Amino acid sequence: MRYYSKDHEWLYIVGDTGEVGITNHAQNQLGDIVFCEAEPPGTALAAGEAAGAVESVKAASDILTPVSGEIIAVNPDPQREPSLLNSAPEETWVFRIRLSDPAELAGLLDEGAYSAFCDE
Repeated sequence: MRYYSKDHEWLYIVGDTGEVGITNHAQNQLGDIVFCEAEPPGTALAAGEAAGAVESVKAASDILTPVSGEIIAVNPDPQREPSLLNSAPEETWVFRIRLSDPAELAGLLDEGAYSAFCDE
């Protein structure tokens, strides 16, 4: 299942882990993305903490983890080719996280609620 944060990250859950990326709305706001990085595997984070960053020709922005847990993998593709976050933002994950508190998912948005939030 896919969840969204009000900070414009998406989270796709498989078992007790999730892939995290930025939303289409976020990449539209940022413009052409020229840099992407993520914290290394083994990094423990609380929900809302910076797990990485993206930079565009217009701005720099932190990638905030929507849930608490430990980063278990970093996708090298958007680091090598940051423009993937523009061309395929909903398919290009930045990092994988092992959830430490699955109850936090209740505080995230589904696709409909996220779309309504962006339209406000």
